[in-house]
Amino acid sequence: MALKSTIFKAHLAIADIDHGYYADHQLTLARHPSETDERMMVRLAALALQAHELQDTCGGDGQLAFGAGLSDPDDPDVSLTDFTGRKRLWIEVGQPEDKPLAKACSKADAVVVYAFAHAAEVWWKGIENKLSRLDRLQAWRIPAEQSQTLAQLAERSMQLQATVQDGALTLSSDRGSVHLEPLRWK
Repeated sequence: MALKSTIFKAHLAIADIDHGYYADHQLTLARHPSETDERMMVRLAALALQAHELQDTCGGDGQLAFGAGLSDPDDPDVSLTDFTGRKRLWIEVGQPEDKPLAKACSKADAVVVYAFAHAAEVWWKGIENKLSRLDRLQAWRIPAEQSQTLAQLAERSMQLQATVQDGALTLSSDRGSVHLEPLRWK
């Protein structure tokens, strides 16, 4: 019998000063049994960092949502789909392989990867040349010590405030605050 995903609810208030985007999002995250709190919270942080695209790219008329995650490797971790059904943004977290990223670039206008954990540097060195030809791809690194502290904010029902300023994200709740400074690789 397969284990079921654990459901997390999050109220995320985003204040993206860099892009002039201010909105509240009611989110449901399904955490696969093999997914860690750290990875789930990196998905949430990636959504907060890219949420401005809902307004910038779709003029507010689109859907920003979590994908099936680890349950379906062909589904993005986070996606932005416009009202016509066109995938405008495809977000992956972790260290995906080059072929699924190339496939994602053929399905979406833009693909963003947020790599995290200690092995991210090794992953990037091994895959960088394969990804250099993908014009629609951006790759970002979240330092391991920052991503690990994200897990401390995870709880089944979350009230979070996300502030994006100068390219950095501060995610806060009554459990504390975590400051992320993603570094752009590509």
